[in-house]
Amino acid sequence: MTQNSLDTEDAVSADTAKELRAAMQRLFAGKPRRTDGRLTKQNLWREAQVSRATMNRAQTILREWDALIAERGKTTVGETRRDAEISRLRKKLADKTQQCTQLQTRLQAAATAIAALHHDNQALRTELANRTGTVVPLIPTPR
Repeated sequence: MTQNSLDTEDAVSADTAKELRAAMQRLFAGKPRRTDGRLTKQNLWREAQVSRATMNRAQTILREWDALIAERGKTTVGETRRDAEISRLRKKLADKTQQCTQLQTRLQAAATAIAALHHDNQALRTELANRTGTVVPLIPTPR
């Protein structure tokens, strides 16, 4: 290899450095081609289709990787969207659970009121059936 084909600081070829940087951009953009998209060094070398040893020689690129991870964190765009969706759904679930609890309380109160009214109705029917005598109208009917 000639000196021009190697990155002087990293001991990797310019093509390899280009592939590693392209892989890094794809991973951070959430558009991997060859991996699951997690932001790991293992995915970096696999995405770039180079060996781990080759990636390890690219110290400048690894420092860039570490700086980007420190700046952005290890979550990808897709993971950020997924986490936001999970948070939204958890809040919605909590709201629906609270709503169900309130409705259950109201249902139990209504069932108790209905049971009490049914009992009173039964008692009035029994009392009415046990009465003897004639029914006297309160308002006399005209003759």
